[in-house]
Amino acid sequence: MAFLSEPEPVRDRAEPVLTGVRRIVAANSGPMTYHGTNTYLIDTAGGTIVLDPGPDLPDHVAAIVGAAPRVIAILVSHRHPDHFGAAAALRGATGAPIAAYPASGPGDVLTPDLPLAEGQSFGPILPLHTPGHAADHLCFAYRTSDGERVLFSGDHVMSWSSSVVSPPGGNMRAYFASLERLLGRDDTLYLPGHGPKLPDPHHLVRDLLAHRRAREAAIAARLGDGAADTATLTDALYAKQHPTLRRAAERNVLAHLRKLEEEGRVAQLGAKWKLAG
Repeated sequence: MAFLSEPEPVRDRAEPVLTGVRRIVAANSGPMTYHGTNTYLIDTAGGTIVLDPGPDLPDHVAAIVGAAPRVIAILVSHRHPDHFGAAAALRGATGAPIAAYPASGPGDVLTPDLPLAEGQSFGPILPLHTPGHAADHLCFAYRTSDGERVLFSGDHVMSWSSSVVSPPGGNMRAYFASLERLLGRDDTLYLPGHGPKLPDPHHLVRDLLAHRRAREAAIAARLGDGAADTATLTDALYAKQHPTLRRAAERNVLAHLRKLEEEGRVAQLGAKWKLAG
């Protein structure tokens, strides 16, 4: 897959990305976050919409407040700490409401002030429910003043790496469906939750689907040789040595197995999995 890279950015400083859109990269770089989480500032006539306030880091919150004197809303793509962690602090500093996918229950880590339903426009922004990486994941469609058709793609599609799909919150079947849904749209540019902007995004979306289908076929082929657990399958399919990346790879394998199980193609035997039938 043709992933993109970018020079290491200056952290906690607003930089223009498109007409009316700026980006602040948080200081939380790592093997799962690349240079850090992207916080987007969408400037409108009424004030600034903050999309993904990022991790709960005081310097990052201060950078957002300094770059956007009038925050009118805080949008959250999904409830992973590197994306929503600063939401409460930013709400406290600005008084702006938090808008996210509806709370899933009393134990939810973030209850939004404004629940965002599928297709419910929020000013110039249209939320799209794209579960897969997370059950509550939202992408946000936006058109710039000069006509660019933009999708803030969160962690669903990133320019620098494929996404982790980790059960139970992650669901590989839903991830496939959400990728296929994006192929039916006419967005010309993605702004992801980590990494640089992604022009002509459909090429990468098709590559991601093809990659997952190939991975699924490889899992089925390995199970054709006999039952195996997720660790054994991960060793057979991945060459990752970094402990964090290997754990993520094993979670992806589990998500594929759950999908294949839902489709009646594999069955679980204790800690191992086998082909069904």
